[in-house]
Amino acid sequence: MTVANPLAEGLTDTLAAQPCTLVIFGASGDLARRKLLPAVYNLVLDGLLPAHFAVLGFARTHYDDSRFRAEARAGVEAFSRRPVDPARWPEFERMLHYLQGKPDDPASFASLKQRLEEIEREHAIPPNRVFYLSVPPSVIAEAVEHLKAAGLVAPPAPASPFSRIIVEKPIGHDLESARRINDALAQAFDEQQVFRIDHYLGKETVQNILVMRFGNAIFEPLWNQKYVDHVQITVAEEEGVGTRARYYEEAGALRDMVQNHMLQLLCLTAMEPPWSMDADVVRDQRLAVLNCLRPITARDLDCCAVRAQYAGGFVRGAEVSGYREEDGVAPDSKTETYVALKAHIDNWRWAGVPFYLRTGRRLPKRATEIAVQFKDVPPILFNIHSEAPLDANVLVFRIQPDEGMSLRISTKVPGARVRIYPVKMDFRYGSTFGDQSPEAYERLLLDVMAGDATLFMRRDAVEASWRWVTEILRAWENAPATLADYRAGTWGPDAADRLIQADKRSWRTL
Repeated sequence: MTVANPLAEGLTDTLAAQPCTLVIFGASGDLARRKLLPAVYNLVLDGLLPAHFAVLGFARTHYDDSRFRAEARAGVEAFSRRPVDPARWPEFERMLHYLQGKPDDPASFASLKQRLEEIEREHAIPPNRVFYLSVPPSVIAEAVEHLKAAGLVAPPAPASPFSRIIVEKPIGHDLESARRINDALAQAFDEQQVFRIDHYLGKETVQNILVMRFGNAIFEPLWNQKYVDHVQITVAEEEGVGTRARYYEEAGALRDMVQNHMLQLLCLTAMEPPWSMDADVVRDQRLAVLNCLRPITARDLDCCAVRAQYAGGFVRGAEVSGYREEDGVAPDSKTETYVALKAHIDNWRWAGVPFYLRTGRRLPKRATEIAVQFKDVPPILFNIHSEAPLDANVLVFRIQPDEGMSLRISTKVPGARVRIYPVKMDFRYGSTFGDQSPEAYERLLLDVMAGDATLFMRRDAVEASWRWVTEILRAWENAPATLADYRAGTWGPDAADRLIQADKRSWRTL
C-alpha cells in the first residue's frame, strides 16, 4: 500500500480497515460537510481505505447522488486539510451515494436496506456496515430500533459480516438521559459494536500523551504527587455560540466541553500505565480516573466551581454582542458560556494535586492545552531569593491550533554573572514532520473500520463522567446566583482568578 506522508504511514502500522459501507445519518448536515466527507477524502489520498468501500448518505434533504457529490466537493474545497486533486477526485466521487429518508420512518429503513444491498453488489463489498448517527440525541433510540427491525444489525461473531454504530456526543444531557440512550443502543447492538466518538481523542497531540508518558523514561517517574505541583487544562474558544445557540441554550459549557472533551484529556493525563494497548485495558485505566474524581457538591461551589456568561466586548478589535443578545438566546438566559473547576483525583498517584480546568467562549484566542507544572526547586543555591523565585518547570501539550509540546527549564544567561533565565524547548508537528497532521476524524473512522475501540468512550465511562458532572449541575440549579459575567475578549470572570489564586497559583498566559 502506498501512502503520501510519514504521518499516514504510521497509521498503517496498527490499522487494518476492513471493506465496508459507511452510512452517514444526517449526511446533508454540517458535520458531514465539514468533517466526515473531508476525512474520507483525505483517507483516499493517503491510500488508507480498503479496496472495497462506499459511503451512503442518508438524510431528510431531497438530494440525489449527483447533488450529494456536488455538496461533498464543496465541503472538501472549503474544509479539507488538502485541496481537491482533479486526478483523484473521480475515485472518491464514485464511492458516494445518497438516499433520502427519515430516521423516524420504518419505510425509509426498508429502502435503506435495499439500497445498501445494491451498493454492496456494485462495489463488491461484503455486508459490513458502519452506521454513523450524526443526528440529535432525541432521534437515536428510534433510529436504532428501526435499524434492528429492518434486519440491518448483525450480531458480533468471528469471521462474520459486522455491524458497527458510531454515536456523536452529547450522549444525553445528564446521567439519567445518558443511561436511556445507552439502554436503547444495547437493545440492538452489543457493547463491542458501539463507538461513542469524541473527536478530541483522535487529535495527534492527545494520542501522543501516552507515548510521551510511557515511551520516555524521563517523565513517568516524575508523574505523581511527589513532583507535580498542579495541572491546568484549558479549552479556549474565540468565537461566540454563532449558529449553535439553540443547542447551546440546552447544553452550556459544562455539558458541551467538560463532560466529554476535558474529562477525557484529564483521564489521559492522569491514568495509570496500561499493561497492554488492548482497547479495554486502556479504557479500564481511563475509567479508573473518573471513578477517583472527588465529587463537587453544593458545599464545594465557592472553592471549586465557577460559571459565567459573556457580556458584550471586543475581540481582535471588533465589537461583539453579549450571549443574551445572540440570535436564539433567551434574554434572561442562565446558561453558562464559561466554566472553571478545581478537581481532585483521590488515588495514590495524585493525592493532593489539584487539576484546574477552564473553558469558555469569546475568550481572547482559540487554544487548547494541558500544562503539567512541576514543584519548585528548594529555596537554596539558585532559588534563594523569595521575592524573585525561579520559574517552575512546565511541560505543555498544545492540542490546538499549533500542535506540539514544550518544556520550560531554567538556564544560565551567558556572561560573568550568574543570571538565570527560563527558556522553552519546543516541538512542533508541522516543523518536524513537514506536513499537516491528519484530522481527528480520519484516525477515528479508520479505527471503527478496523474494530479498534481504544479511542472511543465505553458505556461505563460515559456514565461515570455524567455522574460527576450531574452533581455540579444539580448544585448550580439550587444556587442560581452563582452565574457571574465576563466581558467578551477577556480571559473570564474575576471569580475564576480567585479560585486558583486562593491556592497561591495563577492561570497560565496563553
